[in-house]
Amino acid sequence: MESNMSEQFVEIDNFGLELLENVDMMMEPQHSHEEVNSQEVLILIEKVILEIVTSLSKDEAPVLVLPNRSSWANVSFDNAVGLQMTSGSSVTTVRSNCSSSVTKFGHILKVLSTIYKLVQSNVYATKRDIYYNDTQLFGSQRTVDSIVDDISCMLKVPRRRLHVLATSKGFISGDLCYLEEDSTKVDCHSNSTATPVSSNVGGIRNIVSSAKFVLIVEKDATFQKLLDYDFCTKLCPCIMITGKGVPDVNSRLMVRKLWDTLHIPIFALVDADPYGIEIMCIYKYGSVAMSFEAHSLTVPSVMWLGLLPSDLHRLRVPEDALIPLTQRDQNKLTSLLKRPYLACQPAWQREMEMMQRSKVKAEIQSLASIAPDFLSRVYLPNKLRYGGWI
Repeated sequence: MESNMSEQFVEIDNFGLELLENVDMMMEPQHSHEEVNSQEVLILIEKVILEIVTSLSKDEAPVLVLPNRSSWANVSFDNAVGLQMTSGSSVTTVRSNCSSSVTKFGHILKVLSTIYKLVQSNVYATKRDIYYNDTQLFGSQRTVDSIVDDISCMLKVPRRRLHVLATSKGFISGDLCYLEEDSTKVDCHSNSTATPVSSNVGGIRNIVSSAKFVLIVEKDATFQKLLDYDFCTKLCPCIMITGKGVPDVNSRLMVRKLWDTLHIPIFALVDADPYGIEIMCIYKYGSVAMSFEAHSLTVPSVMWLGLLPSDLHRLRVPEDALIPLTQRDQNKLTSLLKRPYLACQPAWQREMEMMQRSKVKAEIQSLASIAPDFLSRVYLPNKLRYGGWI
């Protein structure tokens, strides 16, 4: 049985060996701020407060200077790292004497104070905890989420070093066991229910797996369907993970953790539409907003398994299962084709240009129009068996 499986998936094995040969080149050294200890975090926060006190002592209005996390002009592309924030990036000034930014100034100080107490007492809190600590002040959860990321970027310290965790929305399943930071054993082998992605991926240790590959699944519905089919044991040992659409930071950290530990092929299964492609690019190359943490979030070895625009023609997916591209889709596709990382992905470019010409898109579920179980019984096994990734 084992020999038969090895013969069936020789393409994956060969690709895995190729990755191992290049792993040193793909493993960029982590930024030194990854190793920042608690005492150093406290000193960094104290420096910010000292600057504010100094300004006040001079009868000047204090200001906070934040790197701009929303501009493409602030990021550079490196094939081994993805999108990373440049050192000379443009900044946003948050003034305490300006009506348009004084509220944000107050929010940042409040969250800095909370973080200082958390780090000092070696206690962790979620972003949700921080919001509910003063809902009237913050007004919305989104405000807290943005402020925490701004502080992380300003101090050049990963969020988990600030003792702030985010509630995970992703799920994982398959040939995987590990220990949480508090020594809780997690077994992801169950074929009926998935395991929520950890809220503290950085604390995970003792990862044990004999998986041949990791499959990133864009949508929860597709993930559940593959789970119901028992895909991870029927085909060959593997790990499936979903961020349920646009991935949260924990799902991205988990994919990176699996790559750093296992060095096995990682494939993406997304809709054949501009937004599915963008989601895959976030896992592989990162995003502008989180480019300051690129070294711990991106996995440039991710390969596009499906659904490819060329698959729609090759498999003769029925026309009534195809969806015309909207103007918004076309604009997104044009924008994606201008991204710096597409220059080193000619095969991806060709697929996207094919979508542009055909003016149609398709969801993964469109394969059910060929046969109800076509995805799990035919499409994925053949793709994996014959090396149908790009």
